[in-house]
Amino acid sequence: MNSISANLNVMIKACEKASKILIRDFGEIEKLQVSKKGPSDFVTNSDIKTEKIIIEELKKAKPHYSIISEENGIEVNKDKKNTWIIDPIDGTVNFLHGIPHFAISIALKSNEEIISGIVFDPIKNEMFYAEKNNGAYFNNQRVRVSKKNDINNCLFATGGRIEKELDLPYRKSGCAALDMAYVASGRYDGYFQNDLNIWDIAAGIVLVKEAGGNINDINLSTYKNIKIIASSTNINVKLIEKLSNF
Repeated sequence: MNSISANLNVMIKACEKASKILIRDFGEIEKLQVSKKGPSDFVTNSDIKTEKIIIEELKKAKPHYSIISEENGIEVNKDKKNTWIIDPIDGTVNFLHGIPHFAISIALKSNEEIISGIVFDPIKNEMFYAEKNNGAYFNNQRVRVSKKNDINNCLFATGGRIEKELDLPYRKSGCAALDMAYVASGRYDGYFQNDLNIWDIAAGIVLVKEAGGNINDINLSTYKNIKIIASSTNINVKLIEKLSNF
């Protein structure tokens, strides 16, 4: 394993602890599909429980860091320069339907820059993480973005609403955090989406950059309505051309 910072180590531990609950809850989902109450309250509850564990773990290590999280919103603490950005379950609709494609996402923003990020898929036991100037990793193996040059041989990911048909091979997976992680590890060649929240993509930003990919400029002080185009360097210009009116 490469040498990682104390902060990233804490992020990994928080993911591993929280994932135990997610795995257990996901196992319950199928039973709930047939119950009267329905699974949506249950998923909200999973979200809240997972987030609580993550925040507790991070606070033990860094009690003064600020926090932005999906369920809790913004918590400004003594240290305003360092902020944890947390999405306890990215891909809740998949989770709700018993589809094993969702992830925990945690990032650390320091002085308006994402300096470390982790995306953990608990069901597939796949962990993607990166730190500024230290590379991107998938289950402890160094990863890079894809090297393809021909856009027609590529596969892209998106989400949200697409107003008009795009002349691109693309998928909608329902999990922005994993889409970004898959770009970083070369599974997807690029990812584009409008109207994202910061916690969906914060960890993905440092993953893609550290894997040698390209990403549009993102204002990290806005938390909503973020547009993202991330891809391998080789394909970036061609992708942006195809998305000219996206």
